[in-house]
Amino acid sequence: MINRFYTAASAAVLLAVAAGPTAAQAPSAAAPPGDPATLFGAREGVEDISLSPSGTKIAFIAPARGQGNVLFVADAAGGSAPVATLTAGGDPERITDCGWVSDARLVCDIYMLQQISGVLLPFTRTIAVDAGGGNLKMLSNRARYNDVGIVLSAGEVIDWLPGEDGAVLLGRTYVPEEAIGTHLLDKREGFGVDRIDTRSLSAKPVEGPRAGVAEYISDGRGTVRIMALTRTAGATQQDTGVVQYFYRQKGSRDWKKLGSDGSGFTPYAVDPDKDVAYGLEKKDGRSAAYTMALDGSGTETLLFAHPQVDVDGFVQLGRSRRVVGVSYVTDKRRVVYFDPALQALAASLSKALPNLPLVDFVGASTDESKLLLRAGSDTDPGRYYLFDKAKKQLAELMLSRPDMEGVKLAPVRQVTYKAADGTEVPAYLTLPVGSDGKKLPAIVMPHGGPGSRDEWGFDWLTQYFANRGYAVLQPEFRGSTGYGDAWFNGNGFRSWRTAIGDVDDAGRWLVAQGIADPSKLAIVGWSYGGYAALQSNVLDPQLFKAAVAIAPVTDLTTLARDWEGFTNHQLELDLVGSGPEVREGSPALHADKFVAPVLIFHGDMDRNVSIRQSQLMADRLRDAGKKVDLVVYPKLDHQLNDSESRADMLRKVDAFLRQTLRIP
Repeated sequence: MINRFYTAASAAVLLAVAAGPTAAQAPSAAAPPGDPATLFGAREGVEDISLSPSGTKIAFIAPARGQGNVLFVADAAGGSAPVATLTAGGDPERITDCGWVSDARLVCDIYMLQQISGVLLPFTRTIAVDAGGGNLKMLSNRARYNDVGIVLSAGEVIDWLPGEDGAVLLGRTYVPEEAIGTHLLDKREGFGVDRIDTRSLSAKPVEGPRAGVAEYISDGRGTVRIMALTRTAGATQQDTGVVQYFYRQKGSRDWKKLGSDGSGFTPYAVDPDKDVAYGLEKKDGRSAAYTMALDGSGTETLLFAHPQVDVDGFVQLGRSRRVVGVSYVTDKRRVVYFDPALQALAASLSKALPNLPLVDFVGASTDESKLLLRAGSDTDPGRYYLFDKAKKQLAELMLSRPDMEGVKLAPVRQVTYKAADGTEVPAYLTLPVGSDGKKLPAIVMPHGGPGSRDEWGFDWLTQYFANRGYAVLQPEFRGSTGYGDAWFNGNGFRSWRTAIGDVDDAGRWLVAQGIADPSKLAIVGWSYGGYAALQSNVLDPQLFKAAVAIAPVTDLTTLARDWEGFTNHQLELDLVGSGPEVREGSPALHADKFVAPVLIFHGDMDRNVSIRQSQLMADRLRDAGKKVDLVVYPKLDHQLNDSESRADMLRKVDAFLRQTLRIP
């Protein structure tokens, strides 16, 4: 919620989604012959998928024109065409995810961007709809004309209540009313939990609204066991980033502090049978998986820790979100299963699908007799399967990117290179199919974030460039997540000299290995990667011969200033740091150092990174007499989530690189 320091205005948000059977279908992403930009730029054919409680139906979200999408429902056994249940036009509303609340009904989240009082704001709302498209209901609290604030995120499923037909525990945000000619006011404020019948909208409070609550965690059986309170500071209620967790013992309504001060235990799930919380906590500077007893003893037990990388999450299965394992990434994503039966099944599936090592269990029937899974690899964008335990039968349901079936994709392998200070930096290298890997046009492609990392697997940008004949290196520079606190090094903005130094060293390694022709070396990045693509040219203007930045940060001070009036403003200030390093680390303030031509892309509805960042960079480069082009996509946000625009971007990037690098 926007704090009252920013505005006291209220806003009503209308959901322009259409329920019911519709003629709209997910458009074909089929590429015209010889047009790889259309093929690789197309949005993924399955944006979200879920399995019904009985395991007999699936619901999946597929892209439509522009940024729109469609929710389809289909029989898991096949035999009939999927039915379009819900359609979102994309301007501004989009369906982001849907889950089954019964065999006949789904709960979905809707996302939209809107201008309110001249400020671009992201909204989410939760709705319910019948599998056939009828009885559309808003589950989130509706905005009122006299609310004292604006609710951005208004709903979150806390518990799917397995075994209950059509009801959920929903976290809802309450905003008090201001007095306008009446004393009959709703003064409830904060985040609470209600048990809601999604058909009738009858609601029963489970946890009363409480200011400062950021999260509730249930036991998967309808009982809330954990609460998270954010710590704020100052008259503007600035978020400090500090979260205190509380828990309830079985049968109690009293909240007790979870863990000791400074323990750093972050809970993710509750096991009601073992009476423990699963969470992550630091061990030797890296995230490790623990349980903490909820019986009052606070006993912690180490489940799994890796000596080189962070454990980054728990694997949860089914409608009760049962914890079955932990996940981490070394060269590839790995899973350690706690459930022996699931471990055995995973081993069997790896034999049945030897060329698809990335296997995720993405859904299950209530009794877990049927499992929905996704399998993929670096050269396979992904396939969805239904496994029937009783029949021991694995059936392929659909492809993630059907138009890529039969397209030869480039293998990805992990490599390491030495940074200037001798540090070994991991990276992913992709070479064009059939290439000897020598003297190629090459691209260094740093990832976004800064709190992020790349992983082994299919990547549409990387594969497009490999298809066009480029070698691509994706460095896991210091400032990336997943390798522990020392590697994260405060984040890639605060430690930009080290992070960007590693990125530049990636380019030097490509040349030293003979992979890259030094006259045909470019850098391409998105978001933080776009920042890195620009700032790398400040550190070493002669290294890269062309730079492409998509939705880049270009001025660190402006990045923080864009969040003034929001409760996270201080956190944004902390993200970029202070002192001369902020100015020195802002590429827009050093346009005079650029030698390479620059191509920039940005959507004008970007809330993550304002388009002003790209406009400033382009203006400064032009003022300095440098070569720069800025391409603006109207009504698109940070992800440029439109197939035609992505294809257009790919064509323009390829043409720019070929002309600049003089590639035939």
